[in-house]
Amino acid sequence: MPAPPSSLIVGSFVLLLMGSGVSQAQPAASIEARADRLVQASLLVDGHVDLPSRLNDFYENPADSTVGGDVDYPRARAGGLDAPFMSIYIPPYLQSNPAAATNRADALIDLVETIATDHPTEFALATSPNEVRQIATTEAVALPLGMENGAGLGGDLDNVEHFYERGIRYITLTHGAHNRLGDSSYDDAEPRWSGLSPFGADVVAEMNRLGIMVDVSHVTDATARDAIEASAAPVIASHSSCRHFTPGWERNVSDALIQGIADTGGVVMITFGSSFLRTEYREQDDPIRAEMNAHIDARGWAKDSREAILYEEKIRDEHPIGTVQDVADHIDHAVGLVGAEHVGLGSDFDGVFALPEGLQDASGYPVLVAELLRRGYSDPEIQQILGTNLLRVWTEVEAVAERRSE
Repeated sequence: MPAPPSSLIVGSFVLLLMGSGVSQAQPAASIEARADRLVQASLLVDGHVDLPSRLNDFYENPADSTVGGDVDYPRARAGGLDAPFMSIYIPPYLQSNPAAATNRADALIDLVETIATDHPTEFALATSPNEVRQIATTEAVALPLGMENGAGLGGDLDNVEHFYERGIRYITLTHGAHNRLGDSSYDDAEPRWSGLSPFGADVVAEMNRLGIMVDVSHVTDATARDAIEASAAPVIASHSSCRHFTPGWERNVSDALIQGIADTGGVVMITFGSSFLRTEYREQDDPIRAEMNAHIDARGWAKDSREAILYEEKIRDEHPIGTVQDVADHIDHAVGLVGAEHVGLGSDFDGVFALPEGLQDASGYPVLVAELLRRGYSDPEIQQILGTNLLRVWTEVEAVAERRSE
């Protein structure tokens, strides 16, 4: 931001020309302080946080400061986080047992409900954009739900409605392996369906009917194209970055898919995981993790023990990979393709090992906002990226469902 004319300086106050176009007298402050104020004043929605799986493995009270992971109530409040989508994650190894996959989904939803029940001042379940907005007027953090891996449906179309009634508001069609809905970008096997399966197309139609967002993170390009074509409502990528920076890695979305998602009215939510940011980062954490695990094994600590968790977090904190600038580069690239109105944030906190310096937990969102301010983003553009874009998409998905019910 250029320095204001000297005639506008009064004592320690300056007239800041805000990106919103509104001029107002404010104390002279750093761009970091401005970023913090903007984050706290905005509605911040994160498209993907794996807190339920983390707590399922090693339970801590998320209303207090935790020793493990990236997200708890104090860090969420420090970072201005209003509504992290809780990932109801179904591991691919459960796909061969449909009942077990469905039971895992129900169990993780139970866990999130327990968090909200036990800590009502800090957390509240959210099943609509309006509920997110209402909760954001309180001190609580809203907890909307997204199912990561449609295998949680157990191959039963009726379970789409079951999980809608339980609060699921997006479904990531696949995860690490091909499933009954479609093909996964992580699966090294030959495509099972060469895109979306017939059952997957039925699931997309049922999601449209009920008001559940279709999420094309993790799927192959062919599956994503089919889902975009099949959906009557906007489509999202809840936690994907730009393949432009990781050529050949199908897990990140291509320029064509970013455009295709935007053409539906949808949003691409940029993730913070180091491996998503640059090709050269993708294997840098392997030796770090190997040495860490060897240390844990040598001391005879169970992987889910407090000692192991504390040591893992120490190693993660000491070994960031990448920078906030890398994340901003992905935002820039997507915005350059489709505009700020089709970009959001999906950190993948608690779901990845390595994160960039400055964005290693939920307190770090203001650091990213400060970088966007340095790059010339306006306050309204940043607010779109922080959350209003996703809420707009969610609202339109609800509207499609309402029109279909009529």
